[in-house]
Amino acid sequence: MMKAIRNGILIVPDETGHFCSKEGLTLLYDEKIRAIRPEGKDAGHADLEEVYDAGGAYVAPGFLNVHIHGCDGADTMDADSDALDKMSLFQARTGVTAYLPTTMTCAFSDIAHALCTIRHAMHGDAHGARVLGCHMEGPFIAPSKKGAQDAAHILPADFSTIEPYADVIKIITVAPETLPDDAFIKACTAHGIVVSIGHTAADYKTAAHAIEAGAHHITHLCNAMTGLHHRRPGVLGAALDSTANCELICDNVHLHPTMQRIIYHAKGGKHLILITDSLRACGLGDGPSELGGQKVTVRGTLATLADGTIAGSVLCLNDGLRIFRTNTGAPIPSIIEMVTRTPAKELGLYDEIGSLSEGKTADFAIFDRDFRMRRTVVGGTTYYKK
Repeated sequence: MMKAIRNGILIVPDETGHFCSKEGLTLLYDEKIRAIRPEGKDAGHADLEEVYDAGGAYVAPGFLNVHIHGCDGADTMDADSDALDKMSLFQARTGVTAYLPTTMTCAFSDIAHALCTIRHAMHGDAHGARVLGCHMEGPFIAPSKKGAQDAAHILPADFSTIEPYADVIKIITVAPETLPDDAFIKACTAHGIVVSIGHTAADYKTAAHAIEAGAHHITHLCNAMTGLHHRRPGVLGAALDSTANCELICDNVHLHPTMQRIIYHAKGGKHLILITDSLRACGLGDGPSELGGQKVTVRGTLATLADGTIAGSVLCLNDGLRIFRTNTGAPIPSIIEMVTRTPAKELGLYDEIGSLSEGKTADFAIFDRDFRMRRTVVGGTTYYKK
């Protein structure tokens, strides 16, 4: 039966396709969005299964998290369906309605096992946020920019290695300076895989060439890459001087607040995707944890290996949106695009998800002005409510 959401501030596309906020609208849905109409014209309330009064909260498309290793004690590399179910339920608590479980540099047999588990989840019933596929981060990275990944398992990029999993891999991180030519990038893009530049020691010229060749995504901008120098612009310079979509971890650990503001203005507020890059420790508080067999210590918002290397985050995506807004002053509709419209378009899914539009899947994130979650709906089913 049909349900309704009323008395909210809806974040919807305007005539240009970009997002704006509108009040005085009622959203009608079942598993799909069936209508968005002025309040008072939502006749038939008596026949509705549920009418949710948003109480002036924002009603947005459900968030997409395209880079997340784990949360709530579970990790993608557990290669276990129960672990993915646990991640899905936790992500729904943070407004995420779809995500890409993210692998890391391990023995390739372990990565393959995780990819097979993700494939199964892609075709199963959702248990919270929907699994769209995988972000494969490693093993095709630069040893000098490995970050918290295990150098012993780094491999040269070879498309034949990943071709059996081309239906599962939606984004793949690669260090472009390790590629002998453009063949790997071209093969990935031909199979619908988004190539992302990351964990790389490339110079500006190499990074710019890779972007031109089709690598239109940048993994956790500024982290594990060559930075910006006035005589050596590096990967960061190439990313800012292009329309490549740049991932940002907005926990004020991976990116200084001022750097977030600089990036926002340099990119004109566009081509930005907010992510978490979170570990299994996300949601568990301070204490010991683990990443790819390596010991991790969490203190507050900082997660580190024994040598002090930052080991991903413990960030929830709705908190990242709040932090980014505080640091940049960006309008809420523009920030919502960074976790909905932009990633959905990049993944070729914008006809199905990513905006509040009639006919699209009924995925909603409902939150207050501080991005505190009120309710999360996935495919018409409420998976979180406060």
